[in-house]
Amino acid sequence: MMLLEGYSWLPGLGRTPAPTRLFGLRATAVRGPDAVRFFYDERHVKRHGALPEPVRGTLTGKGAVHTLDGDAHHARKAMFLALLKEPAQVKRLADELDAAWDAASARWPGHRVILFEESGRILTDAVCRWAGVPLVPGTLPAVAADLQAMVDGFATGGPRHWRARRARGRQERHFEKLITGVRDGSVTVPPGSACEVVARQPDLSPRTAAVELLNIIRPTVAVSWFVAFMGHALWRHPEQRAALRDGGDDYARAFAHEVRRFYPFAPFVGGRAVRDLSYGGVRIPRGSMVLLDIFGHLHDHLLWPEPYRFAPQRFLEREPGRDDLIPQGGGDPELHRCPGEDITVTLMSRIAQRLAALDHRVPAQDLEISLRRIPALPRSGMIIRVR
Repeated sequence: MMLLEGYSWLPGLGRTPAPTRLFGLRATAVRGPDAVRFFYDERHVKRHGALPEPVRGTLTGKGAVHTLDGDAHHARKAMFLALLKEPAQVKRLADELDAAWDAASARWPGHRVILFEESGRILTDAVCRWAGVPLVPGTLPAVAADLQAMVDGFATGGPRHWRARRARGRQERHFEKLITGVRDGSVTVPPGSACEVVARQPDLSPRTAAVELLNIIRPTVAVSWFVAFMGHALWRHPEQRAALRDGGDDYARAFAHEVRRFYPFAPFVGGRAVRDLSYGGVRIPRGSMVLLDIFGHLHDHLLWPEPYRFAPQRFLEREPGRDDLIPQGGGDPELHRCPGEDITVTLMSRIAQRLAALDHRVPAQDLEISLRRIPALPRSGMIIRVR
């Protein structure tokens, strides 16, 4: 049903919790803040063995932190937190983004720009510089395309899925050579950079270290989906351009939060019940799947008044609760919550302000966003013409 109905599959089940099946496996769908706390409690749900092979083979890589639980997960997660949550690291990456955006956008006047593709290249340039990952001259477009392909093909079959597998294979082999080079001294990278820190982890094989370095680089490049959505939001709601220009950093952050809430990205996250459970009066057998319905949660009228109205102002009135705004998953930042969430919000905020200030128009194109396509994207990639 997921492949047929996309994002509307779990919300379409109606009540929560709701029994269902995923790829033939028994599953229970849940949503709401209480469900978030239930799902991320390791006494209830484990992640190890929960990710289907097609997801591990494209999006996360095999042996990644996403597949771990308990002490192994906590130890690996500490490395990510040190790299991705420190304010100085977030600022340094944001500054690299500013430089990459300004260099690229200087070439845009008079040209047609596909925001999804162009922002993917900008983000790849910025995050690789920040992480100390050397790029061979002339390879930036191909590397960016591979990183986007890994995200684009994780929840589908056919050409997009096989393109994602080939992209992951290419980049894992390249990053494994890089890690080996750093370890044997044949490649020099900046001390303290993400590349150097990951390479020096003694418990990681070269392939696993390559997987985890990609799990720092790839999610940053995935912000290109949100860049396309921000362009779409400014087209649908042109008054937001003035609001962003006049509202400063606080409004830009609220705009970023609302784009992450309103537009479809991750449909759900899954785990397996560690024992026989009962939640909301529904029995959940040990070993069965538990699915946290992210899209349904972010459009639940009990949580969000007028959930299908795009309204950044809702985040000026209050900072979202930890278990309310979960577009990249929820839980405790020290445990399973995405450690790159601060980076995502900061980069989106800066890009939103730059897009609002950019003198551009939106030519005729197909801007439909199909909820049957995971991950969703404006069909055209969001084209602008810069004056």
